[in-house]
Amino acid sequence: VETNTIPESGFTIVQGTLTVTEYGNSIPYSGKLELLSQFAVRKPIMSALKNDAAKTFDIAAHAQFNNCALRVVPASSGTSTSAITLTTNGTATGTNNVAFGKDHVKAVVDTMKERNIPGYINDDYYAIAWPSTFRTMKNNLESVFQYVSEGFQMILNGEQGRFENMRFVEQTFIPKGGAADSTTWNATTGTADAWNNALSDWIFFCGEDTVAEGIVMPEEVRAKIPTDMGRSRGMGWLYLGGFGIVHTTTNPGDGRILKWDSAV
Repeated sequence: VETNTIPESGFTIVQGTLTVTEYGNSIPYSGKLELLSQFAVRKPIMSALKNDAAKTFDIAAHAQFNNCALRVVPASSGTSTSAITLTTNGTATGTNNVAFGKDHVKAVVDTMKERNIPGYINDDYYAIAWPSTFRTMKNNLESVFQYVSEGFQMILNGEQGRFENMRFVEQTFIPKGGAADSTTWNATTGTADAWNNALSDWIFFCGEDTVAEGIVMPEEVRAKIPTDMGRSRGMGWLYLGGFGIVHTTTNPGDGRILKWDSAV
């Protein structure tokens, strides 16, 4: 009514936590090497350290992504090429028995939208997986124009295409496999453990608010103070921070990450 005051309401903010840890690695070299080398010694060392740091952050971030509560497998005992089954306790209970295809994309996007998961960029979600995991889907999409002209301006590193409000990004470092029953899969050592039928592999589908990074000291490369009369030298990288999933299995209704998964 015109003379009524505007009603007041509120909302609840739930605090999350993450663990801050020191990360780092170093490469030693001798003063003699630097003095006699035909090339600048620090340049390849710097490149190796940057690569090592990036992989370390991938492992730490993946561990948090893998804590997601929402898992999807194909319906009909894992053989459906169009329907999916969702679990919300962080564990896949069905066996994945089919390659990931374009109709699975539609089912995943519909599920994410109907759970009111906000898009990562505008209304678009992201999918991250190995190139071969997307192969069947990419073959399905060869006749589909994947980007409108406006979309080309928003293509990010590693992005391969866009379909049904899903953008696809490839990665080749976190190992393949690691089903719910795996005891050997290990991202830190790079140990893969393919799903039993090897027809597909893990995919993370992401909306907004996935994994947070807490930075105390950004990553930086440092030179070692020379010792042994300047003969012992080195360079290393150091970072103080951590990663934490925003919505955990204790509150799966607010989950922002779905994982294409398998029980075996």
